[in-house]
This record gives sequence, structure tokens and C-alpha cells, in this order.
Amino acid sequence: MKDYVIGIDIGGTFTKFGFVDREGNIYGEGSSPTDPYDKVEDYIENLVKELKKAEEELEGPAKILGVGIGAPNANFHKGTIENATNLKWKGVIPFAEMMNKHYDVPVRITNDANAAALGEKVYGGGQGMDNFIMITLGTGLGSGIIVNGDLVYGHDGFAGELGHTNVEENGRKCGCGNHGCLETYVSAPGIKRTVFELLAHDSRGSELVNYTFDELDSEMIYNAAQKEDPVALKAFDITGKILARKLADSVAHTSPKAIFLFGGLAKAGDYILKPTKQYLEEYVMGIFRDKVDIVPSQLMGRNAAVLGSSSLIWKDIA
Repeated sequence: MKDYVIGIDIGGTFTKFGFVDREGNIYGEGSSPTDPYDKVEDYIENLVKELKKAEEELEGPAKILGVGIGAPNANFHKGTIENATNLKWKGVIPFAEMMNKHYDVPVRITNDANAAALGEKVYGGGQGMDNFIMITLGTGLGSGIIVNGDLVYGHDGFAGELGHTNVEENGRKCGCGNHGCLETYVSAPGIKRTVFELLAHDSRGSELVNYTFDELDSEMIYNAAQKEDPVALKAFDITGKILARKLADSVAHTSPKAIFLFGGLAKAGDYILKPTKQYLEEYVMGIFRDKVDIVPSQLMGRNAAVLGSSSLIWKDIA
């Protein structure tokens, strides 16, 4: 009988899942819709049905050791999802408790960026590293902070939200309701907004002037940067500079050995890594200079969300 942990990543539209073994191999990968279900009970019923179906298709008998879940606004301490803006189920949902009715094994839940950080520690570049920061760059900016080998949760389970630290007073409106949050500048939508601000001042020599706001995406900006488009290059420079300014604060707080970048915007490679590293060295206190690596996640190209979620269980199993 083979041991597995079920890894689940709950997104606003789809939920991804897989059965992960101790070596980080994923079997029975699948997905289940999230958004059609107004009631969380109906969602869980369908998810469990899909999980049981996938489990039956695994080779040989399976032993499920636990269920790890990554979800928006997840509270590790309480096992709850609390007022997630991109999910239909409002209020405080006792999600771990509800899953335990179907799986009589440990169920752990945390937010997706924390799960990615754990995945990096167990399966990626953070192996053997006790102090690092994971930054996920997608439609928003998520972060997971590892200090002395453990995720930082804080007293209420929500610590480490770097994406919602302020970078500009009365700045861009954020989905959280505040203005000037880091993720409104450093994310796929954030760099697009920066591009259009730059184009409004000077569009000379840039192919990006040919796109409407709805047409443009971060991959197009990356492709333009590869052609040395001046606006694209400037946008990446500004994005890296803003990110570095906030990371310098985090370096002073936690002194990480490395900062890993993951997600769609991180696929731009040196276009985002180099300016971030350059400005970080300018902003940090002298004793921290040349001590912090800024590198791409080693989970790129893998199902990091499922791996990370499974790590919630695997990290506690000797």
C-alpha cells in the first residue's frame, strides 16, 4: 500500500487537486469547479466525489495520510476560510472540520502563498534553508515567510501579507479596499497599469501603444522587453524598484537567506530579478548587503499549488 497526501488548491474559478507521495510525485491530478456552488456544502460534496473517483484510478491500494489545502483567506490556526473576496461563501467557513467528515485524517489549511512557501521548503530551492521568503506574482502578490524553519502565521493566522503593505499614500485602489497596496504595482495587472501610465507621458518607440488596456497582458510586456521596447523595460525597472523597497523592510525584519519569486510575472526572469536585486542592495541596511539571493522558484513548471498544499502534511511526518 502506497502512502499519499491529498493536495488541494482552491481558486475562485477552479480547484486543483492531486495525490502526492513522499518524493513529491503527483498522481491522479484533476480539477473541480469552484464558482458554480453558492453553498460550500455542495462544493465539498462535489469535490469529494471527484477525489474519490481519482483515488480509485490510482495504481494499487492507497493510504491517505492527510489532506492539505491552500485557499484564499485561510486561517491555519482555526482551519477556516474567512471572508474570501473571490469566493462565493462569505463569513467564517470551518472548512477543515467539514472536510474531516469525509476524511478521518489530519486536515490542514493555509493561504496559497504560504502553501507555495512550504512547497519550496520541502521540494524546491528552500530545502535545508530555515529562513527565506516566497513571493507569488500573479493577479495579486502573495507571500509566505519562513523563519527558523517555520511559517510565520502571527497570532491570528494572517501574518505575512506583503501584498497589502502600503507603497504610496492614496495610491492605486486595491481589491482589499485600501489604496496604494504593493500588489497594485507589483503583479500582472500592476505592471500593465504602469505601462499605460508611462505611455501617457511618452510612447515614442514603443510597440505597446498599439494595444488597448483590455488587450495587453504581462506576457506581451515581457515579449516587448525582449525586443528592447523602452516602455516595457522601464515598466520592469519601476516594478522591480517598488518590490525591492518593500523587500528591504522584510529583510530587516527577518534576515532571509533567499527570496524566491514564483508565478506568471516571475517568468520574465532577469527582467524582474535584476532590477529587484539591484535596488534591494541600495535600500537595505549595510549589514544585509550581498547576503540575500533573489532567485526564481524551483517549483516553476510543476503543480506548485498542489505540492505546497500537500507539504502542510508531509512536513510534519518524519
